[in-house]
Amino acid sequence: MVDTVVYPGSFDPITLGHLDVIQRARALFPRVIVAVADNSEKRPIFTAAERLELIRTSAAGIPGVATDTFSGLLVDYLEKTGCFTILRGLRAVSDFDYEFQMLLTNRRLLPKVETIFLMPQEKFFFLSSSLIKELARMNADLRDFVPPSVERALKAKLAVKKA
Repeated sequence: MVDTVVYPGSFDPITLGHLDVIQRARALFPRVIVAVADNSEKRPIFTAAERLELIRTSAAGIPGVATDTFSGLLVDYLEKTGCFTILRGLRAVSDFDYEFQMLLTNRRLLPKVETIFLMPQEKFFFLSSSLIKELARMNADLRDFVPPSVERALKAKLAVKKA
């Protein structure tokens, strides 16, 4: 029986959709590790440390959630942690092609890896970190999309970049 699942991603920033997936996963697994990919090529707005803190703050009310960072291949991180179950959120059919490709690649690199897909509530299907960043740049109200701490951090970060 699997007791821990790894939920990898850039989480730049974490959204209410991500948190919904984490809560759904916690109903199935005693422990969820939210693993922040530290990939500078993606040019994230927040540093890995800032993303970790935003996740910790946002998921503070969900017991059994741990956070970590990794760089390089996810399968190497899985080997290091000894956890071989990946959690991925699926929003729409368009996500499936990419996620299926990643599933097959990870399985080829490390055959004992399993990937589980969870869908967020329908009200979060359209949410993506990219959309949130674009809305934040336009100074939109983000309360229906991200936790308050994330909205404050986004607005502070973008105000600094504009200055």
